[in-house]
Amino acid sequence: MKYIALLRGINISGKNKISMSELKAELENNKYQNVVTYLNSGNIIFESHIDNKETIMKAIYKIIKNKFNLEIPVFIMTTTELEDVLKHNPDWWGTDSKEIYDNLIFIIPPTKYEEVYNAIGEPSKDIEKIEEYNNYVFWSFDLDKYKKANWWIKTASTDIKDSITIRTANTMKKVLEICKR
Repeated sequence: MKYIALLRGINISGKNKISMSELKAELENNKYQNVVTYLNSGNIIFESHIDNKETIMKAIYKIIKNKFNLEIPVFIMTTTELEDVLKHNPDWWGTDSKEIYDNLIFIIPPTKYEEVYNAIGEPSKDIEKIEEYNNYVFWSFDLDKYKKANWWIKTASTDIKDSITIRTANTMKKVLEICKR
């Protein structure tokens, strides 16, 4: 089975440093196959004979803790799940507009969308849009006004921040492309 692991908050401004090549080697040493990393922000594609995402999530969390001495939230999904999510994007998302920044928010179980929404609140009118699909959140905001965007401010500053990880539309489209190779 092919999986995608998304690590939250690594290699940002010199914090939570993890070498992707070292992580790749460590995952391979722990019987994950065909491991590929994309960018330096914790996007990992791999195969595993284990068919339980929670088991894999806990195992990768432990590998990172043991190897890098970091407690990093890990989100796991299958290639099929990513493909399904991207097929259900709203019309306004992923348009490659230079004025709009498109993101996908991955909610790390057991957290649910309602908890995220209640912690962050309404998106700022005329600045950002959100739409939930199957516990994933499509989120877009106006680049010129992002500092006024409620979700921009609160995704990194509320208690919910360790229960989500965020990727751009382009990153996730590329990850899916890598998965299909």
